[in-house]
Amino acid sequence: MIASPLSLEDARARDAADPLRGLRSRFGLPRNDRGEPLLYLCGHSLGLMPLAARDEVAQELEDWERLGVIGHHSARRPWIPYQEALRPQIAQLVGCRDDEVVLMNSLTVNLHLMLASFYRPAGARRSILIEAGAFPSDRYAVISQLQWHGLDPRESLIELAAQPGEDVIREEAIESVLVRRGAQIALVLWPGVQYLTGQAFDLARIAAAARHAGAVIGFDLAHSVGNMPLMLGESEPDFAVWCSYKYLNAGPGAIAGCYVNARHFAEPGRQRLAGWWGHEMATRFEMTHDFRAAQGAPGFQVSNQSTLSTAPLIASLSIFREAGMARLRAKTLALSAFLGRLLAERTPELQPVTPPETAARGAQLSLRIDGGATRGRGVFSWLTQHEVVCDWREPDIIRVSHVPLYNSFEDVFNFAECLRRALRETE
Repeated sequence: MIASPLSLEDARARDAADPLRGLRSRFGLPRNDRGEPLLYLCGHSLGLMPLAARDEVAQELEDWERLGVIGHHSARRPWIPYQEALRPQIAQLVGCRDDEVVLMNSLTVNLHLMLASFYRPAGARRSILIEAGAFPSDRYAVISQLQWHGLDPRESLIELAAQPGEDVIREEAIESVLVRRGAQIALVLWPGVQYLTGQAFDLARIAAAARHAGAVIGFDLAHSVGNMPLMLGESEPDFAVWCSYKYLNAGPGAIAGCYVNARHFAEPGRQRLAGWWGHEMATRFEMTHDFRAAQGAPGFQVSNQSTLSTAPLIASLSIFREAGMARLRAKTLALSAFLGRLLAERTPELQPVTPPETAARGAQLSLRIDGGATRGRGVFSWLTQHEVVCDWREPDIIRVSHVPLYNSFEDVFNFAECLRRALRETE
């Protein structure tokens, strides 16, 4: 029996049965000039604002006005230990010990700090392995680190691409290059979710292969935190970095995060770029000349965190705590399956770049538009003009993200309908 095409009523029935449907009302939905909500499917680039973030930021502004410098100790949330209450919640999201995480800086700054500590080229082991098509900022950081050490990126940067005719990189290909060239590789930097294709990787498998090859392993979790279930305590990379403005909904330029595995805490002489805020709390204000690192990941800080760019994260983490990653993941997969069936019915000519396997995808779908870049940009322009917010990546990919916190099954249905019309009207 052939199933009937999915309808708007089907989407609304799923929304009515969704136990997380009430969360949508706790986010600010971008609107048009008539006050109507846009179809927002761009949480992989910038998550929506938790409405409670306004009050969290206002509280810090009020305390700043009321207390000035005294707020470091006497604000309603004192500023010196400001992030201490957030670290257990972040640790839970990434699946590790509380002392293995710290909130600081921005993603690429944290990546540079970690590379300064963990990329130690010596002898023949000097190369860095990344994926071909890595997010530009990661690639820039890696190349500049190679050059900082006097190395030629043309010789010391290994970029692993997908097999010809494929879009995703298989874990066995990563393992293979680590077997073949492991003696040359000092460090592996790999994404949890590849930003362009939306492919989610088996991080434990990659970390094990890197360790077996004798390489340091670091993860960029920018597209993973708040999107995928993470268990860094099981995969045990040496370090990981992430931002919090995508799926963690902490706002543009919000504070980033960093993980350092506990096995490195007791290492004597671990290299780091030190700063005052990484000094142990007990003696920090004695202003001694000798640096004594704080225990754990906080010892890798260089500066105090920005209170105003951290406050919105408090509002977001409260919602995550209420929703729970298990329920969020279940809704992500349900939205993904629903969207997949809709696209198969309405746009069968399109082949998603994102893998179909459940474990290899999060809340993102990347679609290659046939007909070249000109037509692809035309389709994207049509969607933008019809108030669909997604994004375009050259030369031919549209990325959409169905975020379970605030996107609905009706959103997914409406996108599939808009895409069908866009393809037809731009032929």
